[in-house]
Amino acid sequence: MREALIVWGGWSGHEPEKGAEIVAGMLQESGFKVYVENTTEAFADPGIAEMSLIVPIVTMSKIEKEEVENLTAAVRGGVGLAGYHGGMGDAFRDSVDYQFMCGGQWVAHPGGVIDYRVDVTRPDDPIMQGIASFPYRSEQYYMHVDPSNEVLATTTFSGEHAPWIKGVVMPVVWKRRHGEGRVFYSSLGHVAAEFETPEMREIFRRGMIWAAR
Repeated sequence: MREALIVWGGWSGHEPEKGAEIVAGMLQESGFKVYVENTTEAFADPGIAEMSLIVPIVTMSKIEKEEVENLTAAVRGGVGLAGYHGGMGDAFRDSVDYQFMCGGQWVAHPGGVIDYRVDVTRPDDPIMQGIASFPYRSEQYYMHVDPSNEVLATTTFSGEHAPWIKGVVMPVVWKRRHGEGRVFYSSLGHVAAEFETPEMREIFRRGMIWAAR
C-alpha cells in the first residue's frame, strides 16, 4: 500500500485543517494509507524518505534547516510532492531551497477573491484530459515561477486591479521533476469549499496520483 504524509499548519485563513481532511479522504479513496501531522517537525523524520507522497498545506510559517534539508532530500530521492494554493506555493518564504523544489512562489493576488478564467493549455496531458477551460472564483495568484515547469493550465490578468500586469499569462497548474521526485502544484484552493468545484478537485486528485511514486 502506498503511504502519504499530509502536514498542515500556518495561516488559518486558508483553512489548512479542513483542507487536510479533504485531501486525506481523497487519498484514502485512491488506496493510500495517510498520515496527518500539524507540525513541520514531521519533515525532519528520516522515515519520510519511504513515503510515496508528501502534501504540505502550510501557508507562510517557518521551516527549520534540518526540516527543509530532509524534505528536499526525500523528494530528490523519489518521494512525490503535491500541493495547492498558499499551502505549498506561499509556504516558508525565507527558504529558497523549498521554493527551488516547488517551482514557484506566490507574490500577489490583485483584487483578492475575484472571478477569472483557468485556461487548460495541455488537454493531452493525463492530468488535464477531458477537462475544458473553466471560470473560477478565488484569489488569482501572481507568482514567480521556474521556467523548467511543465505548465498544464494558465490564467490571464485583466489589469483591472493592477494595470501594469494587463495581459500577463500566469501558470496556474504545473508539474516538474526535482531530482528523482515528481512535483505537482495547483494555485487553486483559497478555502476548503473550493474543493466542491469539480474541475479543481479532479485536477488536484490526478496531480497527487501522478506525483506519488
